[in-house]
Amino acid sequence: MTINYTQARENMVEQQVRPWDVLDARVLETLATLPREAFVAESHRALAYADLELPLGHGQSMAKPVIEGRTLQALKPQADEDVLEIGTGSGYLTACLAHLAREVVSLEIHPGLADAARARLDAAGLGSNVRIDAVDALSWETDRRFDVICVTGAVATLPPRFLQWLRPGGRLFVVQGVSPVMEAVLHVADVNGTRIESLFETDLPYLVGAAPAPQFVF
Repeated sequence: MTINYTQARENMVEQQVRPWDVLDARVLETLATLPREAFVAESHRALAYADLELPLGHGQSMAKPVIEGRTLQALKPQADEDVLEIGTGSGYLTACLAHLAREVVSLEIHPGLADAARARLDAAGLGSNVRIDAVDALSWETDRRFDVICVTGAVATLPPRFLQWLRPGGRLFVVQGVSPVMEAVLHVADVNGTRIESLFETDLPYLVGAAPAPQFVF
């Protein structure tokens, strides 16, 4: 069976993403243009545009298209802005961020996923403005500041260091809380610290090391 990926991409945008109130023209153009099928395993390629999380290995998964659309719309990366992505995963959202922004630094704790994402970006002719580092974001050190920070895995509570990497006026997207009811929020850095905008409820796998401490029941 030959899949018409162009049609599948269009259907994803019109039947999944747009009905979930993703209306930003640049975001819709990005999702309608980039080849999502190039970022999933061969065995899952037929499901690349389905309303599903897709497994990546290492206990990680690729988020549903609607979550990716809402994430990009909340962050609104601009062509002159620098992005930090925490959790490269498949590399697809990395490619979307790179399409919208000036530069992306992406951190991935699993070297195998980092290498695979780099290879997919290169094979698709994307990501010339992307640097992928195989590191643990919870212990990463940098003096650099970013306009946009995209945390692709959930956290029980947001590590304070993540907010320290924001420039004034910068935006950080994260899903936080305790499964199965988590909240996607946008942290916006301003002169008074950070204000938080609630976006939507969802449930995502945790970043490695960011799950809640186990609760002992006697």
